[in-house]
Amino acid sequence: MVPQGRQTAELYSGFPLQGSDISGKAKAPFHFRIGDNVIEENSCRGTLRVDGHTITWDLRYRSTFGVTLSNKGWIGFSRTPHSDAVFSGQINLDGRNFAGDPLGFGLQGHNCGYRHRNFWTWAHAYFPRPSGRASTLEALVYDMPFGLVFRKAVLWHDGTPHIFRNLQETDCGRESMQWKFRCSTRDGVLLEAVIGGGHATWHQLSYLKTDCRGSFTVMNNSLASACVTLERAGATTETLQTNDGAVLEMVGSANSG
Repeated sequence: MVPQGRQTAELYSGFPLQGSDISGKAKAPFHFRIGDNVIEENSCRGTLRVDGHTITWDLRYRSTFGVTLSNKGWIGFSRTPHSDAVFSGQINLDGRNFAGDPLGFGLQGHNCGYRHRNFWTWAHAYFPRPSGRASTLEALVYDMPFGLVFRKAVLWHDGTPHIFRNLQETDCGRESMQWKFRCSTRDGVLLEAVIGGGHATWHQLSYLKTDCRGSFTVMNNSLASACVTLERAGATTETLQTNDGAVLEMVGSANSG
């Protein structure tokens, strides 16, 4: 978590392509290496030394659910192979070590495309539950060619994925960094979600455009709150909630394309 009264910070470092290595297309197990940084099927490790700070990490993760939100050919894909990931290992920041088994929870995700979209809103939420089996929600909205908009949400709950394709936004405030939407499945599962958080955990990331002609701002809250209400025929209404276990990312708006 971000210490009370402290602002989040971003550290960036560039690496030469020489010496990088990635597994071949459709080859398993997956790996990507560049410099001292490695991502593999179930682990990642690396080092950053930027602006007088040093951060190192050596993490392993395990999960029970993965999902592909979007796979649109030349537009690209959004894939989360580890949606309900539990992490173990250690992170060291400027000599301060954080270690545990488990150390925390989160996700591993991959996004690919020939260029960034003009706008998108993406959220991921992890809901710990007394039963020990976590639920997760992932939702994505972005612009497509010919004025179309991609909309999809997937809820992993009680060991079952629920897919929502008719996501309707009721509030998507960039200024307040809050996203509200409702959606339903074909078999009558109704979901309402509110995802947001306080100003202290927001940060802005500068993304370089894929043609290198300038950059644009990405708003991100990696310690967001989330509340989901779930209604199913013949079942009691359920509420899933987390105070800081969600991620919310917003870029542009529906009118910026």
